[in-house]
Amino acid sequence: MPRQKRRKSSGNPCFPGGIPGGFDVIGDIAVVNIPAEYEDYCSEVAAYIAGKRKNVRTVLNRTASAGSDFRVPGFEVIYGDPRTVTVHRESGLSYMVDLKDSFFNPRLCTERMRVAAMVNGNEIVLVPFAGVGPFAILPAKRGANVYAVEMNPAACGWLRKNMELNDASGSLEIIRGDAHDIPDIFSTEFDRAIVPAPYGFEESLILSASCVKKGGFIHFYTFKRPSEIDGLRESYERSGFETVSVRRCGNVAKGVARWAFDLRKI
Repeated sequence: MPRQKRRKSSGNPCFPGGIPGGFDVIGDIAVVNIPAEYEDYCSEVAAYIAGKRKNVRTVLNRTASAGSDFRVPGFEVIYGDPRTVTVHRESGLSYMVDLKDSFFNPRLCTERMRVAAMVNGNEIVLVPFAGVGPFAILPAKRGANVYAVEMNPAACGWLRKNMELNDASGSLEIIRGDAHDIPDIFSTEFDRAIVPAPYGFEESLILSASCVKKGGFIHFYTFKRPSEIDGLRESYERSGFETVSVRRCGNVAKGVARWAFDLRKI
């Protein structure tokens, strides 16, 4: 029996409950992850997004998950200008990024502001997994001396541009390196570490905390189910950390969320 051609919808394209997973807007580029069973609707999805967000000039569809060491997914352009470079603005700062070679998560804007507000101007701050700079430049602008560690050479290039773009050169140092090597890179005792760890990189807490002085703070991001949080808090306390606060920072998969632990080294 011949396969029937699906009827295409108008308006909100074939997603009465909204586009699965929603979409992100980074600068003037929207990023969506269209399920394989809806590939026939790419153009409709893109037109719908562009209609909802008038500043969008390009729509990218993820074609591969962020499986590389640099956390960069694959993309295809499904609407507008065929480009992946944009300037994203948040908290009064600007970040240049090429999405094909550097990771950027716009959903953490509020979290970045929250953590930066805790930083005092005379602190020395460590930021591994710095990417193009959103967790590093904001505290640097508050007067802290920030050391940003990033292993992706492309992201380091954009981080340097963003440091200059936001006039943070005097208080931000960029180190191209692997977070695994942090204990060997630094002899400094940091007042604080901001650790937006990628999925599955639990060891980065201990690696980063090894360079934080006693009484200093670590803001550690991890991906867990709600049922795991109490046990994780107890594990951190056994490892020499006091949990000051813990908060949920959005879902990343069914039943799994990103969590921010504000810890004090004791």
